Amino acid sequence: MWFQAIKLAVSAGSKIYANKQKTKMAMSEAQLLHADRMARGEEQYQGKLLEARQSDWKDEAVLIILSLPVAILAWAVVSDDPTAMDKVKLFFEMFSQLPSWFTNLWILVVASIYGIKGTQIFRNGKK
Repeated sequence: MWFQAIKLAVSAGSKIYANKQKTKMAMSEAQLLHADRMARGEEQYQGKLLEARQSDWKDEAVLIILSLPVAILAWAVVSDDPTAMDKVKLFFEMFSQLPSWFTNLWILVVASIYGIKGTQIFRNGKK
């Protein structure tokens, strides 16, 4: 049983490593193609924007903040602590009473971080 688990882990690790190498090669070829197009005047430089997005921590911070209520809710359910569950219920009741301007603003901020057009939410799905 342990041998199969180790074999599976090694196989998965080697597949991940191979995929990372393929990604590096594809990115290198894409950069070369982009540089060629820039030299011919067909495209503008976009590399710094992509590099900045790769080292950006905002996405992870927003994901952690959005995941905290779910984690706390899971802890309250698993812990079998009635006072914790009461506090979680109170939190969600108070959270549901936030003004719509605040929740709309929050949606737009999260959508802009993840590159989603948040304005579609306010258009009732109309494009």
